[in-house]
Amino acid sequence: MIQKHVQKLHTALYLIFRVLVGLLFAQHGAQKLFGAFGSTAQPLMSLMGVVGIIELVGGIAIALGLFTRLFAILCAIVMIGAYIKVHASQGLIPIVNKGELALLYLAAFLMLTAHGNGKFSLEQAIFKKEMF
Repeated sequence: MIQKHVQKLHTALYLIFRVLVGLLFAQHGAQKLFGAFGSTAQPLMSLMGVVGIIELVGGIAIALGLFTRLFAILCAIVMIGAYIKVHASQGLIPIVNKGELALLYLAAFLMLTAHGNGKFSLEQAIFKKEMF
């Protein structure tokens, strides 16, 4: 009985986690591509433009639960690159080099890679895949 309630809670919390991570990450892409949220749009055919595309498309796909593992791996690679290129040169401690958000996203994407879409996802609805 308790096991069933714990599983329902796990399913609901994981859905909230996946959607929040995806939508928050997509906002970073919107900043880079469209100059949203008080930012400046970056040229589409630049490194930051490509990163913006990955962030926007990857974030939306993760939030919807569409090819979550694939996009989570891609987004994790982007976060490793961001940490190395932007933050690591400013010091070793993430709070000092302002890289803690990149590392938190990296951890989130690793978790999403391990767990996939979860029970409620667009991929499950489209392809009728069995989810664990």
